[in-house]
Amino acid sequence: ERCGNTPMEVLLVNLRMLGWIDNDLSRLCDYCSLVSRVCGVPIAYNHPVHGADAFRTQTGVHASAVLKATQMGEAWLADRIYSSVPAGWVGRSQEIEIGPMSGASNVIFWLRARNLEPHSYLVEAIFEAAKTSRRRLTDAEILGIVEACPKP
Repeated sequence: ERCGNTPMEVLLVNLRMLGWIDNDLSRLCDYCSLVSRVCGVPIAYNHPVHGADAFRTQTGVHASAVLKATQMGEAWLADRIYSSVPAGWVGRSQEIEIGPMSGASNVIFWLRARNLEPHSYLVEAIFEAAKTSRRRLTDAEILGIVEACPKP
């Protein structure tokens, strides 16, 4: 009593993690987004299930592990690396961003996720831009580098 309301989406995910339910939660984030829009209550970026940061990283070691699992054809493993909850359970996927803490694996993952060949000259150009930045690079900025990068 008087401790607040339990977020139902977090309760459902925890019940699934405990093995007490086996419900399909793949539309859970869609539902939460709809409720957010209808009620006019924004979703906090750091919410554990459907916040923008829930399955996002720009750290090089994380991206490297996800990339290796993906390259081995182990999508189920890639979905669980550095996550207590598999992103796919709630209709999400791992998001690898590029910023000053990133490694080359971030760039390779980002390019492959967009069906772009990770040529070494592209990886180097994007990686250099990330290392000289004080924030994460936007998709538009990265695509601008890809378009402007001279091919050897």
